Amino acid sequence: MPRRRRQQAGLERVLGTPALFSTAYGNVGSSIYYALGFVAGYALGLTPLVFLITGLIFAATAATYAEGTVRYPEAGGSSSFARHAFNELVSFGAAWAQMLNYIITIAISAFFVPHYLSIFWEPLNRNPWDVVVGAAVIVLLVVLNIVGIKEAARLNILLAVVDFATQLLLVGLGFFLIFNPGVLVDNVHWGIAPAWRDFLIAIPLGMIAYTGIETVSNLAEEARNPPRDIPNSIRLVAIAVFAIYFTLPLVALSALPVSPAEGGGFETRLGLPPERGGFANDPVLGLVENLGLDGMLLDASRIYVGVLAATILFIATNAGVIGASRITYSMASYRQLPEVFRRLHPRFKTPWLSLVVFAGFLSIVVLLPGQLNFLGTMYTFGAMLSFTVAHASVLALRIKARGQREELAYRARPNLRVRGVEVPLFALFGGLGTAIAWVVVVLQDAGARYAGLGWIAFGFLLYAVYRRRVGEPLRRTVRAPVAFGPALALEYRRLLVPVVDGYPSDEAMNVASRLAAERGSSIAAVTVIEVPLELSLDADLIEQELRADDVLDEARAIGDLYGVDVVTRIARGRTAGQAIVEEAERRQAEIVVMGAPRGKRRRHGGIFGGTTDYVLKHAPCRVMVAAARGS
Repeated sequence: MPRRRRQQAGLERVLGTPALFSTAYGNVGSSIYYALGFVAGYALGLTPLVFLITGLIFAATAATYAEGTVRYPEAGGSSSFARHAFNELVSFGAAWAQMLNYIITIAISAFFVPHYLSIFWEPLNRNPWDVVVGAAVIVLLVVLNIVGIKEAARLNILLAVVDFATQLLLVGLGFFLIFNPGVLVDNVHWGIAPAWRDFLIAIPLGMIAYTGIETVSNLAEEARNPPRDIPNSIRLVAIAVFAIYFTLPLVALSALPVSPAEGGGFETRLGLPPERGGFANDPVLGLVENLGLDGMLLDASRIYVGVLAATILFIATNAGVIGASRITYSMASYRQLPEVFRRLHPRFKTPWLSLVVFAGFLSIVVLLPGQLNFLGTMYTFGAMLSFTVAHASVLALRIKARGQREELAYRARPNLRVRGVEVPLFALFGGLGTAIAWVVVVLQDAGARYAGLGWIAFGFLLYAVYRRRVGEPLRRTVRAPVAFGPALALEYRRLLVPVVDGYPSDEAMNVASRLAAERGSSIAAVTVIEVPLELSLDADLIEQELRADDVLDEARAIGDLYGVDVVTRIARGRTAGQAIVEEAERRQAEIVVMGAPRGKRRRHGGIFGGTTDYVLKHAPCRVMVAAARGS
């Protein structure tokens, strides 16, 4: 059979904890290249304290996302959590805030790409060239994503690891060469530098450092073992980012201390624009230039950091472009946006209109003024709103489960039992922190107040008009129908294959792989670990997991024979049938291909066997049973 690689807009790959961590850190960790200077401009000598406070809020937010994503391992993040906890109206609000986050992430990451490339041509660090090149980066990435160019996943992971190692190296060199506790103490002038107003606004603005936490949620469907891999990867990202953001400002403020300004007050070159001799546009390069290096070593360090930073920011911009298209496609699939945003390009099979409108046009619109402060406050507006909804959703889901025996594959900590409710203290603390941060931004920044509230108002108006046109209530969850033309009626593009140790699964994978190879479809292979009632769903079952890994590796090998990429997944449940049905619902599978057990393995009272019969009865899509030879 000829080998033909499927063309697909999104990536389907097996992601364990290291890959999830590296991918997420590549997005979250990229913000150090602009957040450091941005926050220092407000917080001055208290910048490390600001990052300490925001780090605690981020840790609570990470715990919320870990539990919510494991509970509902599907793309969408806070929007998905809100759909299950509240209703579709709240889900839309969270999704629309996320959309704002992606637009700003694209704009601000692209805006800083030319700043770090200014090591080769100095005008790139100033207007208008930073805006021109930033807009060109956005246009290029939108076009590449419409054409359907795949990300180089392994390259992204490698760059994320190199980036993290470089940041650790800068911290180590800084502590060895220039760190000075006395200077850090002298940097602080309580109530004056910074003023309390600036310190308070710096805290919500400091959350820009954690751009990209939604990444892990969006990759949940690609995680092999969500209850294990997602919490571990989020925990590692939180620790790594917190470590960098607490230590790097200490070094940077030792190298570029706070000093009296000419017109009165205080300033640090870390937060000043380049026309005033500062490094707000490229703070990490400013640190490198003031580490005490000289000669060829300094030149080599500047080129290395400049190129690495520009590359990481380019990848972060692309992640924002992909995220914007994913959230738009998801919103259109749930009839939160008009169906036109779900349509794929007739040739490239990518959501071209959502890419052009949201990832392209709107990102360039907010980029054009070239106002860093505006971009930062707008990101904070959307992110704090989205995070607050996520915290409230996890809390509401816990309250809904009061008096019920709720079994979770993963439950974040700490918790406090109050009147039968396992109250998530992390969600209470995180939700309070993000809500207060959002209020501070709205009250203290007029630009964010009017632009942000206008964005939300326009979104809800668009949602209400569209829902009225399609005749659906605002709060009801409704999926848009699958649009198949007569010639495409049997072209299944999302296949789910439950696999177990044995020949029938091999036959099912062969059948599914032939279908996928002929139609350029994707396959998700899932194996279920049935957890006994006496054990919790997140119990350590190392032997079963190892056996499941072996089975899934065999499934991938079968896909390779047909030139088909197979994403693999371990699910946990009390019964295999129910877990398979839930997985088909999450993935919006169009067909489930199962193997029929041989006669001696069938259970009494069933046609094919208990699990197969259950899936035939309850699956949300068509089911094909591939009988094993000799059955």
